[in-house]
Amino acid sequence: MKAILCKSIGPPENLVLEEIDDPVAGDNEAVVEVYASSLNFPDGLQIRGKYQFQPSLPFTPGSEVGGIIKSVGADLEGFEVGDRVMATPGIGGLAEQVVVKAEGLRKIPDSMDLKTAAGFAMVYTTSYYALKQRAHLQAGETLLVLGASGGVGLAAVELGKLMGAKVIAAASSDEKLAFVGRLNPDELLNYGDGELKQKVKALTADRGADVIYDPVGGDLFDQSCRCINWNGRLLVIGFTSGRIPEYKANLALLKGSSMVGVFLGRFRKEEPSTYEKNFNELLTMYAAGKLQPITTESFPMTEYVAAFNVFTERKVMGKVTLEMKAETP
Repeated sequence: MKAILCKSIGPPENLVLEEIDDPVAGDNEAVVEVYASSLNFPDGLQIRGKYQFQPSLPFTPGSEVGGIIKSVGADLEGFEVGDRVMATPGIGGLAEQVVVKAEGLRKIPDSMDLKTAAGFAMVYTTSYYALKQRAHLQAGETLLVLGASGGVGLAAVELGKLMGAKVIAAASSDEKLAFVGRLNPDELLNYGDGELKQKVKALTADRGADVIYDPVGGDLFDQSCRCINWNGRLLVIGFTSGRIPEYKANLALLKGSSMVGVFLGRFRKEEPSTYEKNFNELLTMYAAGKLQPITTESFPMTEYVAAFNVFTERKVMGKVTLEMKAETP
C-alpha cells in the first residue's frame, strides 16, 4: 500500500509518499481501508518535532480517517468486514490502510459520507468537551470563539448556538468571517487589526465575554484576559499563533476569571464513559440534522504538501482532507 512517511523532522516538503507493507490487525483491532484522512493542526506540529507526543522516525502522520473495515483481528467485537467507520488511530492515517484499536472505531450513520466521517471526531469532541465539561456554558451566556473559521472554531460556534449561548465568532479577515457567517453566529468580529479587546467590550456593553474559546494563543490570549466577564472562563485549546502565552495571575484576581485547559486525549483516557456519552450525543445531533460539518478543501493523496501548507499559511477554513480513494455513491 501507499503511505505518506515522515523520515526526517521538518516542513511538509520533507515528507515522502512510498509503498510499504500492508498492515495486519492484531487482537481487538481492525484494518481500515482509508477513503479520506483529515488533517489537523497538531499533524503539522508533529512532522516538525514540536508536538508534545513524538513518535519514532519514520512514522506516518494522520490521526483520523473515514473508511471501510477491510479485516478484523481476534476478539474484536461489534465490528465486521464492510462496516463504514470513522476511526481515530492516533497516528498512521495518511495511508491507504491503517490499523485501528477497538476504542478508536465507530460506525457512522448511513447519511454520513466518508469524507465527513474523516473530519468529524476530533473537532466536535474537542469543542463539546470544552464547552460542556470545562466551561459549563449556560444558555444566555456570551461565548467568544477565536479562530472561528478553523475546524474546532466552527464546531464551537455551531455547538455554542445549540447550547443557547450568544455567540461572537471572531477571525482575522472578512473572508473568514463571511465563511463562518453560514452558521449564523450572533456577531462577527474581525481582529485582524489587533483590536480584539475593545471590540469585545463594545459588543458586550463593556462586560466582556463569559466564555472565551481560544485555539490561537499569543497576543489574542493576552487581550482575552482583559475582555472577559466576571466569573469568566478562558478555554485554552491550542496555540496556532505559534506563541504559548503566560497567564497573569493579577488579571484572574481582578476579573474573578479562570483559565481552563482543554486536552481531549487526557479526557478520553481519564473519563472514558463521559467521552463516549459526549460522542453519542454528537452523533444524535448529526442524525437529527443539527450539525453540519464543513469540509472545504480536499486534496488527492499525492498533493499532501499543498494540503499541509494550508495550515502553514494559516488559510484554513473548515476541514482539510486527503482523499485516498473515491467513495462510490
